[in-house]
Amino acid sequence: MDAMSPFELDVTLHQPVRTRIVAFLVTRGEATYTELKKQLTITDGNLESHMKKLLASGYLQKEKRTGTSKRVQTVYRLTPLGHEAFENYLETLKRILSVKI
Repeated sequence: MDAMSPFELDVTLHQPVRTRIVAFLVTRGEATYTELKKQLTITDGNLESHMKKLLASGYLQKEKRTGTSKRVQTVYRLTPLGHEAFENYLETLKRILSVKI
């Protein structure tokens, strides 16, 4: 596998909805599916599609929890790999933005 260019963005994260999901989880630690849907103001189908990609990449983990109302909720949080990928993504953006034209 070739090394990534210092200016190559992570294609999984370089998608506006996925960037927002990960940024939200970085600040919150964890969130339910419902919280993410409300925060991002997107449809179930759209959110589900992006969550599947983030889970498949190993950037997210999910856990089913039973709340006080006995309703099962899915809670998402970033994995260590997800945190590292987001930090690298931000560093790459900084490098790109610092290039003098």
